[in-house]
Amino acid sequence: MCGICGIAIPEKLNRMVDAATLVRMRDSLTHRGPDDGGVFIDEQVGLGHRRLSIVDLAGGHQPMCNEDGKIWISYN
Repeated sequence: MCGICGIAIPEKLNRMVDAATLVRMRDSLTHRGPDDGGVFIDEQVGLGHRRLSIVDLAGGHQPMCNEDGKIWISYN
């Protein structure tokens, strides 16, 4: 099963997601998904993913977005 993490900072705090913190969170889940890892950060929201490749070994990098890059998701 893959490993998923995220950070959401309320806009009123006027802070951005710290990329290093998100990467440390993601990498702490390497045992859940040793095959691939990815992050997405957009100001106050960050998604992290560790992938366990069972199906679709060549594709499936996450987090992934829709066609125009406006919606992002990380899932198992």
